[in-house]
Amino acid sequence: MNIRAQSRTGTMSAAIVTGPGELRVDTLPLPEPGPGQVRIKLQGCGVCASNLVPWAGPEWMRFPTEPGGLGHEGWGIIDAVGEDVHGFAAGDRVAALTYHAYATHDIADQAAIAPLPAALANEPFPGEPLGCAFNIFRRSAIGPGETVAIIGIGFLGILLTQLASAAGARVIAISRRPSSLAAAKSAGANETIAMDDHWQIIDRVKRLTSGAFCDCVIEAVGKQWPLDLAGELTKERGRLVIAGYHQDGPRQVNMQLWNWRGLDVINAHERDPAIYMRGIREAIEATAAGRLSPSPLYTHRFRLEELGAALDMTRDRPEGFIKALVIYDE
Repeated sequence: MNIRAQSRTGTMSAAIVTGPGELRVDTLPLPEPGPGQVRIKLQGCGVCASNLVPWAGPEWMRFPTEPGGLGHEGWGIIDAVGEDVHGFAAGDRVAALTYHAYATHDIADQAAIAPLPAALANEPFPGEPLGCAFNIFRRSAIGPGETVAIIGIGFLGILLTQLASAAGARVIAISRRPSSLAAAKSAGANETIAMDDHWQIIDRVKRLTSGAFCDCVIEAVGKQWPLDLAGELTKERGRLVIAGYHQDGPRQVNMQLWNWRGLDVINAHERDPAIYMRGIREAIEATAAGRLSPSPLYTHRFRLEELGAALDMTRDRPEGFIKALVIYDE
């Protein structure tokens, strides 16, 4: 059924992951918002790297997922409002912090949505990862004149490069793909280093910093080697910020190094929904004002039926890939 016609017929489409690397799209009845809730006719949802471990089917994963499950980067237009909702109405365009957004519609608490201004009317806006960038940047406490290394230049790493550069920091971007390094340079990185040889990277950063290493290092990959590298690149009494999502198993750390250098180790992941929403609102304001430019980073778009391909591309990260969006209504 045509997605445009679904609201009129009382149905929605939702992706259901049925097994490792497998999904289907079902037609289901539209959900109704309860008190304090709205229903959003989603225009799209970003594809997050945190989906990749569930998509691969680890032992702890349970299939099938709930309809729309794993999707949490949605935006769209409110099409139904429950009782006791204040400040929002049908027709408002919003970014949402919901968790069933691989679907054409989702329900959101009014505390989990943020209005999108007219200045962003024609732009996709996956609010959750944009808000994450602001929350991580806040926790990193980056100031003018500091040297900051960012390990992992994907969507998040590029946003953090923009923010750190705008704050007056000297940014060293480290990534394995040439296209990512070029994107970091465009985002304001002062230096770029290919992520190929552990000791050569350390030597290069040592030389770039006259032996002092970096005031702040942000690890934005979520793997063991980048975490090891991050510790080596952080100076004495520096800040090691863990922004990568380490969900595929335990990690070992070089506590001897961390201890000797007296590092401040910051886990920059938030779990308080109010803090998530603060970051999303900051991202909306900055993007509308032109201080942040995420739109060029949405390099690939897919239909809901192509979600599996979008997840596979996010996993494989071919040259030129930065961020995939699933678009529902174009």
